[in-house]
Amino acid sequence: RHQAQGMPPATRPKCSMAEVQEPRRPVAEPGTISRLLTGVAQGLKWLLLSLVFSILIEWIGMTFWWEEQGLQHSRQMLQSELSYLDGDFRRSLVTPDPVRFAINLATRVYQVLFECTHLVEVMAWVAPPPSAQDSGLRRSLHHFYLTISDFVLAAMQITQVFAVRLAILTLATPVFGLFALVALVDGLVRRDLRRWGGGRESSFVYHYAKKASIPLIVIVWVLYLSMPVSVHPSWVILPFAIGFGLAVTVTASTFKKYL
Repeated sequence: RHQAQGMPPATRPKCSMAEVQEPRRPVAEPGTISRLLTGVAQGLKWLLLSLVFSILIEWIGMTFWWEEQGLQHSRQMLQSELSYLDGDFRRSLVTPDPVRFAINLATRVYQVLFECTHLVEVMAWVAPPPSAQDSGLRRSLHHFYLTISDFVLAAMQITQVFAVRLAILTLATPVFGLFALVALVDGLVRRDLRRWGGGRESSFVYHYAKKASIPLIVIVWVLYLSMPVSVHPSWVILPFAIGFGLAVTVTASTFKKYL
């Protein structure tokens, strides 16, 4: 009778936890706008870190490395960067007047960071010697400002150097596009020759070359913006542009899927 009616309720097998749990819903991938905003935020973060690092390096150098030059070191850097810009960037695909573009960018950065924050007004109030009628707080702030005035002015000048270098990198961006275009054509030709010749395919090389292309662009921006000395932009940008082109060539030549 029990066999006809089936097993009693007490002896029926219980459902496992895997059968009870609901199937997991697939996680939605970020959209185009979300990825674009994330990329912009990452870029601003790296720019801010480069600016802070360059100011810290200048302060350390003023204390230990170039004590004799002091504030003059950052002034010479600004003059050198402007001379590089005036001598080698007379024409650009980004703007018809590169020098004016860099000066406007440096002026805008100065206004946003120092004038809009009223830091210039505070310095103008603290810098003059206090009179006999001023309070003790005014005297204390004046003496404190005298001890750090060179460092504050150096930070302001390094910020202008940062803006000029940012303009130079913006003007030099088409170089990476040109190298990428030539490297892509060369890589696709090498790919066709390899496929028709029966050459070996390596997904290992493809993935590592693909991952190395974007970091090369990020490194050249961070390195050039935070360098404590003035170096001609060609000595910094061209090696990384060549490395970026080689990475694009290897990526295109080892691409395994059909086009």
